[in-house]
This record gives sequence, C-alpha cells and structure tokens, in this order.
Amino acid sequence: MQTLVVIGASLSGLSAARAARAQGFAGRLVIVGDELHPPYDRPPLSKDFLAGRISEAELALAEVDDDLAAEWLLGVRAVSLDPESMTVALSDGRSLAADGIVLATGASARVLPEVDGCNNVFTLRTLDDARALRGQLRPGRKLVVVGAGFIGAETASTARAAGLDVTVIERSNAPLSGALGAEMGAAVASLHAAGGVDMLCGTSIKSFRIQGGSVSHVVLDDGRELPADIVLVGVGGQPNTDWLIGSGIQLGNGVLCDATGRTNVPSIVAVGDCAAWWNSRLQAHHRVEHWTGALERPALAVAALLQGGTGPRAVHPPYFWSDQYGSRIQFAGLVHGHDRVQVEYGCLEDHSFLAVYYAGDEPVAVLGVNQVRQFTKWRKFLNREAERHADAAAGALAAAS
Repeated sequence: MQTLVVIGASLSGLSAARAARAQGFAGRLVIVGDELHPPYDRPPLSKDFLAGRISEAELALAEVDDDLAAEWLLGVRAVSLDPESMTVALSDGRSLAADGIVLATGASARVLPEVDGCNNVFTLRTLDDARALRGQLRPGRKLVVVGAGFIGAETASTARAAGLDVTVIERSNAPLSGALGAEMGAAVASLHAAGGVDMLCGTSIKSFRIQGGSVSHVVLDDGRELPADIVLVGVGGQPNTDWLIGSGIQLGNGVLCDATGRTNVPSIVAVGDCAAWWNSRLQAHHRVEHWTGALERPALAVAALLQGGTGPRAVHPPYFWSDQYGSRIQFAGLVHGHDRVQVEYGCLEDHSFLAVYYAGDEPVAVLGVNQVRQFTKWRKFLNREAERHADAAAGALAAAS
C-alpha cells in the first residue's frame, strides 16, 4: 500500500493515522478535515472548556507538524467517493487517489428546524459551538436544555455551577434511559435535582415563541411556557454519511462494517461516530459514539486494512464516563437484552453506587457513580470476557477451516 487517506481529522481519524504508522505503514499518509482546527479533544467542550477552566490549546490532540509525517488538508470536505478508482473528491476541487481509505467523518448535532438559525439557540458538538455557547453563560440567565443525553446533562451541570437558572426537557421518562435503562436513568436524574436543575421528564415541546430572531419562551405540551435567554438543543447526532450516498458503500445508521471496521468495499474501513460495526451479541450493526471507542477501535480497523486479517478480534465493550454536579458517572457494556439490574455496592440515595446489569446469570454491563475503584474491577472483568469470547470464536473458525 502506497497511499492511505483518512477522511476526518477527529480523534478516531488521528487514532487511525497513528495506528497505521505504529503498524509499519511508511507510505504517503493524507488526513482530510472539514474544520480548520487540528484534531482536538471533545469531551471537555461541555465541561472544563465551557466553564473556562481550560484553554483551546489544552484541547489539542495533535499538531500538523507532529511525527506522523502526514499531509494535513484542513478546512476542506470530502464530497464524493468512487470506490472503483479509490478516488475521493474534495470541496475545493481537488481529488485524492488512494490505495486504502479510512472513513472517520464523525457525526453532526441534530437540529430542531423550527428554531434553527435563531440567535440564542445553540448545539454543542464542535469547538466553534463551544466558543459561541461559552460567551452566553452568565449568572442569572435562563437556560433551557432540550434533551437529557450526555451533552445536555453535562451542559446543564456546567451552566448551573456558573450561576444560571437551568431547566432540562426530556421526552423520555428518565435521562439517559437509552444508554442506562429506565431504572438507572431515574437514579442519575436525582443528581440534577440535587444540583438545583429542574428536570422535566416525559415532557414534549409544543412550540417556541420567537421574537426578534430569538426564542423568548419554550411552550410545553401541557401548556407551560418556559422563559429562555438561551436554548441548547442536545437531541443526539446523525452520522456524516450523506456524501457517500450512491457510492456503493453500504449505509444504514452509519457506514455498515464487519466486526473489525471493514466496509463492503475492499481497502475501505470506517471508524468513530460514523461507523456502525457488527456486534455479535446484538446480532446487529451498532454505532459507538464515545471517546474510548474512537481511541481504541481504529487500531483494529487499520490492522484489518493493512494486514487483511479475517479472524474475530477482541473489541472491548463500549465505555463512557460523564462528570455531572461533582459526581463521576462511568458505564461499560450494553444494556440491550438485560433482564435485571443489581446494586452491588453503595446505595442510590447517597449518589454513590455500583450497579451490574445481568442477562440471566451473565453480567453484560456495569454502572458506577462515584465508585471508581469498584467500577474499574468490573470493567476489567467485562473486557476479559470479551477477549475470551473472541479467542473462542477464533479457535472455532480455525478448527472449521
């Protein structure tokens, strides 16, 4: 392989580039990014950066003159891909021919069309988003957060600490119920109440009152009207795959890949938020939109790309953490298919507990709130189990062949 092109100057794209060099790739390495910024760390955007505790320089993950010996094309987008000729067309009119391609285009924040473009409505996905929102967080102002996912919950916590009056609107009956399940989502919701944030679950928005290009009130389905100086829309992300429509790359909720990131087109892999890898436990493609996945999984995809490995590989269960109201929330695994949750340490009322999710007698996920030591033990156990299952699958494949 002479030329490797990475589309996406994100953590996952940078991790893929670093993995390629670490695995012996010595050819031409090109990294394309639609932002002007070199790769930066996103988790602090809703926490330390938004609070003003760290600078932009401290977010940086790499400089364009680092030891990757890469060509950086920043501020330019990939607009089409021809898998037959392995050519990527860019928004500035250039095209890149490659022997291997890593798709790492990430995801974009979903918007609410009825208020998109209003002066005081924000999303939080990029450094530019965080810059704009940070300038609005002043004590005494009223912030309405739409969506109690990670971005919404963390921003609510940061804004409340900065002295804002914060209300969170969540359509589900508990925050983070998709990731944690309803029972533990409700337990995490108590952190918001203790932190002085008004969490309105099971609530939908009927309309917005707009005056002078800004939202003045958020009208709920029960008739209540919430005054708003700032509105943050945190209703999830959508994978950046529109540019691949018609290319022949198989798409669904992201780029569809096997269990090591390979697409249906030889010499093309996908990683990060845009990639839906096959999950054997779920028997479905699954996107993992977390920092650790963007750091670890690219090495597997690059190995498959450079070395052409075909056997099962160990992919650790998804892991994420969140800091809210002075509490550290950690989660590993997948709640899909669990039939019970058991609190193994601590208690919910103290906001310090460790809960294990079981499918039958098998632990499939673990949640820790202010239980870092116990959580680490359980996460290591889940990782070892994933490795054991992968080794067994590899052995079965070898025996069959």
